[in-house]
Amino acid sequence: MSFQGDSDGGDANNDSSAGACTCGAGPGGVSLADEGQAPTPADTTTPLVDPSALQELGSQLDSPAVAKGFARDYTNMWDQRYQSLASSLGSGDEDAAMDAVLSLKTSSAMVGGVRLAELARELEDAIRVRDADRARLLLREVAESGNETVDELQLSYNLRDR
Repeated sequence: MSFQGDSDGGDANNDSSAGACTCGAGPGGVSLADEGQAPTPADTTTPLVDPSALQELGSQLDSPAVAKGFARDYTNMWDQRYQSLASSLGSGDEDAAMDAVLSLKTSSAMVGGVRLAELARELEDAIRVRDADRARLLLREVAESGNETVDELQLSYNLRDR
């Protein structure tokens, strides 16, 4: 399976022009700004971050500090997670793409990244049905939502202190 698609004739724009995204396109060349394709609107009714999820994780672990550490690790790993996902989609490696999107979905839910977890679930569905066009559109939304989620977590939990 290839997520590179044929709709752009190989002329996809591979720069990092998706809003404030600092992660850009992965080595596989999946573009965040495919020419001629409008982004799908993000579901703004879904909250970006649900603080109760991280509080619940802290309760389950009997340590709010460990939960905060998990959130810090999550934010520090965002660029790497995104690059892994973008690269695997760009190269058409379905197994790696599935691993990356499942990791993103699960870890996002654990830290309360509700919107990002939902987008990851939608991307998982696109990968399962081999819908490369939908996967590309969702990857752009994942990049934007991921950056917003990381910013919100860092601000809300003062994670920039190390």
